[in-house]
Amino acid sequence: MDFKDSPEEAAFRAEAHAFLSKHLKPKNQAALRSGRREDYLDQAKKWQNIKAENQFAQITWPKEIGGRGGTPMQQVIWNQEEGKFDAPIAPFTIGLGMCVPTVIAFGSDEHKKRYVQKALHGEEIWCQLFSEPAAGSDVAGLKTKAVKDGDDWVLNGQKVWTSGAHYADFGIVLARTDPDVPKHKGLTMFIVDMKQQGVEVRPIHQASGGSEFNEVYFTDVRIPDSDRLGEPGMGWKVALVTLMNERLAVGGSPGPDWQEIMDYARSAGTMSDPVFRAKLADWYVAAQGYKLTKFRTQTALSKGETPGPENSIGKVITANHLQDICNSAIEMQGHYGIISDKDEAAANAIFQESFLWAPGLRIAGGTDEILKNIIAERVLGLPQDVRVDKDKPFSAF
Repeated sequence: MDFKDSPEEAAFRAEAHAFLSKHLKPKNQAALRSGRREDYLDQAKKWQNIKAENQFAQITWPKEIGGRGGTPMQQVIWNQEEGKFDAPIAPFTIGLGMCVPTVIAFGSDEHKKRYVQKALHGEEIWCQLFSEPAAGSDVAGLKTKAVKDGDDWVLNGQKVWTSGAHYADFGIVLARTDPDVPKHKGLTMFIVDMKQQGVEVRPIHQASGGSEFNEVYFTDVRIPDSDRLGEPGMGWKVALVTLMNERLAVGGSPGPDWQEIMDYARSAGTMSDPVFRAKLADWYVAAQGYKLTKFRTQTALSKGETPGPENSIGKVITANHLQDICNSAIEMQGHYGIISDKDEAAANAIFQESFLWAPGLRIAGGTDEILKNIIAERVLGLPQDVRVDKDKPFSAF
């Protein structure tokens, strides 16, 4: 594949860059990571609406639902250009990247009319409710249950590590509706109003100081059958669409990379250290390998194909390297490395903050172990793990 932009792609890139330059400031990594503004959520909603009004919110979505009707490569180009600016996009990554596409794929016309435009314009925020205390990476092992009661389903259970639940308006929730069949066959997906009675959100205080993740408790929450996505018992099929989008959404890492630690090493006077230089070379080679792997995805997109399981490679690489890079930078600072105050620590404490946040990235969107299994089985063609619960009712365990 020729990785240079075609004339049409170059024209779109120029248009996107000009639009972004008009509305945003170039990304300042240290300032961006030194702490989000108190009005970040409001700014994110405003920016989302500006994008939607100018058909930049979701490039590939059809024009009739508010998209641009563009190509997957145009979406890639937009993401690349937006990444160069201080764009407040985090609150909408999950909703527009995972939840709303699932609603579009499996929801009714009424669902699309009710939810898509409001999400696209930043009026409503969505979260994804899959993981549970006893069923993290094994999503199909979840225990949250929904029982049919007339025209409603009654939802009870607990979810955990739910990003953005504390400010979300709606969510998609996967629940067990039939415990007497194998675990993958007894699940159903629903739309849930996060503000309704019976929904309790408890933010989790993270080691990094933030509270981006949440526990969510459901107590006799009533969901109309009309807010079911897909047929009863077909929730795993619906969830796979969401999970496929999730792999793409969390594949990269927003933390310091090899370039930033090299720049810091120069200022700290440690570039001559042979051990550090060897690590730096490894980080650089891995980053280039990841870059070329992403080109595989771009190649598939340019041909109108669906990207394959190779997207799992990027997340395994970037999450681990973020942790390694930050650990090395902290060691470089000696006993000053224990300082995490943004006003006192070197580089605005971006290495300390990202080091404490990095373990979460190794869990979000699938743990290292799950992703390595995907790579082993679906990329390398190795035998599947032994499953003792295969074809047995979930209630038997």
